[in-house]
Amino acid sequence: MPDVAGRVADAFAARIREQEERALSPLAVRSYETAGRPRDESECSVRTPFQRDRDRILHSKPFRRLKGKTQVFIDPAGDHYRTRMTHTLETTGIARVVARALGLNEDLTEAIGLGHDTGHPPFGHAGEAALDEFLRDRGGFRHNEQSARIAEQLNLTHEVIDGILTHTGPQEPTTLEGKIVRIVDRVAYINHDIDDAIRYGILGEADLPRDEIALLGPTGGRRIDTLVHDLVERSAVAGDIVQGDEIGEAMLSLRSFMFERVYLGPETRPEHERAKTTIRRIFEHGASVEFIAGMTDRFALSYAERI
Repeated sequence: MPDVAGRVADAFAARIREQEERALSPLAVRSYETAGRPRDESECSVRTPFQRDRDRILHSKPFRRLKGKTQVFIDPAGDHYRTRMTHTLETTGIARVVARALGLNEDLTEAIGLGHDTGHPPFGHAGEAALDEFLRDRGGFRHNEQSARIAEQLNLTHEVIDGILTHTGPQEPTTLEGKIVRIVDRVAYINHDIDDAIRYGILGEADLPRDEIALLGPTGGRRIDTLVHDLVERSAVAGDIVQGDEIGEAMLSLRSFMFERVYLGPETRPEHERAKTTIRRIFEHGASVEFIAGMTDRFALSYAERI
C-alpha cells in the first residue's frame, strides 16, 4: 500500500506541475517548489502544499474564533456588521480574483488571505493598541507576528508564513501572491469599514472626502471594482504588484481619513476605553499573551467580568 500511495502522490504532483507550467505566469510560485515547512512531513496525494495550508487554517480554532472578533465596533447590535471572519473572507475573495487575473498561484494567495488575521486580538484596532501598550517593555504586540506564530504552529509552508507575517508592517512579502494580500487587505477593510461606520451613524455619505470618492466611486462595491481593476492593470504592466499613483494615493488618503474619523476618532473612544480596561484586567490577572490574543470579544468581556 505505501508504494501505491507514493505512486498516486507522484502522479498527482506531476499533473499539477504540468498544469501550472501551462497556466501560471513565470512570476508565480509553483506549488511544488516551496521552501518547505518548519517541520518536514510527507506530501498529500490529493492536495498541493498550499491547498493543505488552506485546509489547516480553515479547520483551526484561531480561524473559527474570527467570527467573534471585532472588525471596528465591539459586539455591535445588528446582523450586518463585519467581523474579522467576514473581513477575512472578503479579503481572500478579492485577492483570488487578482491572482487569477495575473496568472499567479491562487491557492497560495488564498492560504495567506485566510490566515492573515488569525492572530488578531479581540476589539479590533483598540484591542491591538491596548495589548501593544501593556507589552511595550517586551517588544510590544503586533497581530501579524502573532498570526505568523499560529501559522508556524500549524506547520504551514514558509511562503504562507511569510505572506501572513508581511501583510502589514515595514517588511515586504517575498512573493507576488503575498503582495496581493497586503494591498487587498486595505482595499477590503477601508471600503467595508466605511459601510459599517455609515450604518453605525459615525459617518454620513456627505462626510466622505469628496475628491477621493469622485475618483474611486460612490459605493463600496464601485470603489473595490476601481481599485481591483487598477491593481490588475498596473501590475500586469509592471511585472510586480503595484497600484497607479493616483489611485494608490486616493486609497491611502481614504485610509488616513478612516483612522482619523473612525478607528481612532472621538465617537469610538468609549469603545477604546472599554477594550483597554477589559484587556488590562485580564492581563494583570496573569493571562498569557497567546490566551488574550485568541479571545473573542464576548469571551474577553465575560472573562473580565468573572475576574
